[in-house]
Amino acid sequence: MDQNALMAMLSAGLSHCEVVFTERGGLLVSLLVTGLIGGLTHCAGMCGPFVLSQVTARLESVPASRMREWHRLTGAAVLPYQVGRMTTYMLLGAGLALAAGSLGDLSGLRWLSAGLLVLAALLFVGYAVPKLKLALPGGRKAEGWWSAKVSRLARPLFSTPTGWRGYGLGVMLGFIPCGLLYGALAAAASSGDPVAGAFGMAAFALGTMPALFAVGLAGHMAGRRWGGLVAKVAPALLVLNAGVLTYMAVTLVA
Repeated sequence: MDQNALMAMLSAGLSHCEVVFTERGGLLVSLLVTGLIGGLTHCAGMCGPFVLSQVTARLESVPASRMREWHRLTGAAVLPYQVGRMTTYMLLGAGLALAAGSLGDLSGLRWLSAGLLVLAALLFVGYAVPKLKLALPGGRKAEGWWSAKVSRLARPLFSTPTGWRGYGLGVMLGFIPCGLLYGALAAAASSGDPVAGAFGMAAFALGTMPALFAVGLAGHMAGRRWGGLVAKVAPALLVLNAGVLTYMAVTLVA
C-alpha cells in the first residue's frame, strides 16, 4: 500500500469519526452518563472485588521500602484491566451495531434503531426500578452460570494481574453479563454503525472508571460513604436517561 492510499484511508476514517461525534453525540453522552451512574450504583459492587483483588496483588509485589504514593495510585487505577474491559465492550458494541445495520435497509434501519433505543430505555428503567422485574424468565440463572464460567476461566490471571495479564483479565471479565450492560449494548447497536457502536461502548466504559478507581483507592469504604446518596438519586437519573433515549427513538421515526 502506497503512502497516498494510506493517507486517503486515514482521512476517510477521521472524517467518519467526525460524523459519528456530530450525529451521534447525544447517544455517546447518554452512554457516558449511564456509565457514571452505573459505576456508582452497580459496578462498584459487582466489579469492585475484582479491582480490590488486583490492587492487593499489585501492592504486595512492591517491597515496603520502595512503596510510594505513586504505586498506590497506579495500583488503584488498574489501567490494563480497565483498557481490557473497554476493548471487550467496544468489540461487542461494534459487532452488534454492524449486525443491526446489516438487518435492515435504510428505511427499516430507522425502525430497528428506534426499537433498540426503546429496549435500552426499558432496561435502564428496569434497573432503576427493580420492582418492575423486566428481566427475561430464566435470565438470572443463565447470567449466574455464565458469570461463574467466565470467572473460573479468568482466575489464573488474578495472581499477577499486571501488564498483558491485567489486560487479558479485563478482556475476559468484560464478558460478565449484567442488565446495565445489556441496555448500553442495545443503545450502541441502535446506531447501526460499528464505529459509533464502538465509541458508544467506550464512552460507557469510561463512565464506569471513576467509581472503580475510587474503590481501588479507598476500598469498600468509598461505596459505603456514597451509597446512601447515590441510592436516592441514581434511579431518577437512570429514568431521565431512559426518557432521553425514548425521545431519540421517537425522533428517528417521526
